[in-house]
Amino acid sequence: MYKTLFGEITPAQYQSPSWCKNAHCQTIWPRFFGKRNPIAMTQERMSTPDGDFIDVAYGPKPSVIEAVIVLFHGLEGSKDSHYIQDMVNACIDHPWQVVVMHFRGCSGEPNLTHRAYHSGETTDALWLTEQLQTRYPDCPLYAVGYSLGGNMLLKLAGETKQLNPFNACVSVSAPLRLDECAKAINQGFAKVYQAKLLRSMRKTLKQKFAALDYRGKVRIDESQIDNLVTFDQFDENITAPLHGYASAQDYYQQCSGMQFLRHITAPTLVLHALDDPFMNQAVVPHSQALSQQVGYEYSRRGGHVGFALGPPWATTSWLGERIVSFIQEQIDAGERQQ
Repeated sequence: MYKTLFGEITPAQYQSPSWCKNAHCQTIWPRFFGKRNPIAMTQERMSTPDGDFIDVAYGPKPSVIEAVIVLFHGLEGSKDSHYIQDMVNACIDHPWQVVVMHFRGCSGEPNLTHRAYHSGETTDALWLTEQLQTRYPDCPLYAVGYSLGGNMLLKLAGETKQLNPFNACVSVSAPLRLDECAKAINQGFAKVYQAKLLRSMRKTLKQKFAALDYRGKVRIDESQIDNLVTFDQFDENITAPLHGYASAQDYYQQCSGMQFLRHITAPTLVLHALDDPFMNQAVVPHSQALSQQVGYEYSRRGGHVGFALGPPWATTSWLGERIVSFIQEQIDAGERQQ
C-alpha cells in the first residue's frame, strides 16, 4: 500500500475525515475519544551508570520475536500516552517485541539525579540500545519517536551516522526547529497546550527541588518555579543550565533535529502535519536538507500526533498503519539483501 520515497518531500497518503479538519480537533479528539484497546505492559526498572534509573515498559511478548520496536514518547508522555498505546495495538499481530523507554522522571516517579530529559538527550537512548542488543542479539532494532522523542531520535540518527544502532527510524510530529516551536506554542489557542505541559513540568521540578539541592545548577530558586509560564523561560532557567547549554537559544540551536537530517544513513521516515498547532512552517525542511535515506511525508491536516481516521464515535489513528507498513517495508528490504 505504501512505498517510501527517500531523499524526497512528498504528500502523505492520509485523508482527514470531514468532521475533523480543525488542527485542535485533530490534536485533542484522538487522545481523549480515540477507540483503542488498553494494553497492559510489563515494566522494568533499569539502573543507569550514573546512579539513576530508567523505567522501560514491554508490550505483550510474541511467541517468536523477529524484531524489537523501541518507542520514544513526547514531552511529559509515558507508556499510557494515546499514541504509544495505539502503536502497541498496531504491532500486536506482528512478531515484534515493543519496548517503551520512559525518559527520566516520566514514569510516575521523579528520577534520582539532577539531570532530566530534553529534546536532544540521546545518551540514555543509546545506553538502552546496548542493553537491548545484549538481550535480543539476533533481532534488528527499529525506533519510533513522537514529538520531543521524534526530534531526539533524528538527532541520534544524525549524530551516529553509520553507527546508528537502529536499522530504521520513524519520527512523528517532531519539533525540528525548537526555537520556532517555542514561539508557535506561545501564541493563540496553542497556549493551552503550553500551560498544560508546563504545569506537569513544574510539578515534577518542585518534587525534585524538595529532594535535591539545585543551588548553582539552575538559574532560579524554588520560590520562582511558578513564574516559568513559557517554554522559553523554562528552558532558559532550567533545561539549558542543567544540561550544559549557555542559554535556551544555545540549547535550541544545538538540539534541533533539522540540522541532523542530512547526516542520517539509516532508512528514516518523517511524518508531519502542516497544521500542527505546536509548530509553524519553519519546521518543514527543504529537500536539500534531507539525506538520501530520509523520506519526509507531510499532510495538510493531522494536528499534533493526531491523524484521526473514522467517525467521531469510533476514531482511530492513521499513524499505526503507516508506521507498521514502513517497518515491514524495511524488514522485507533487509531480507532481500541477505
